[in-house]
Amino acid sequence: QVQLVESGGGSVQAGGFVRLSCAVSGGTSRNYCVAWFRQAPGKEREGVASLNRNGGATYYADTVKGRFTISHDNTETTVYLLMNVLKPGDTGIYTCAANFGFCNRYGFDPTKFPYWGQGTQVTVSS
Repeated sequence: QVQLVESGGGSVQAGGFVRLSCAVSGGTSRNYCVAWFRQAPGKEREGVASLNRNGGATYYADTVKGRFTISHDNTETTVYLLMNVLKPGDTGIYTCAANFGFCNRYGFDPTKFPYWGQGTQVTVSS
């Protein structure tokens, strides 16, 4: 059983940055894909970035490409999402999700990720 715990959300002004963390435990000896999703009030959940534990390949939504960076630490058990040049439209609840295997199998389809964290709020003010 994979468990995910996010941290690092908060409030920031437009143009600022926030780094989110996703601690991954359970089943970590296998390759897995970790993705970050966000959901704003009244909007559908949107995938923003994903990373393969093995090989480190990364994928980004067009809306965040060039501003967000997903990475993992040396132990490969914590996945980070560094969000730069934040905009009010980036406001939402950010949640990390995981599945075994490679990210290119799943894209940003939330139904393909069985393991989810509890989410953390990011608020960007203008």
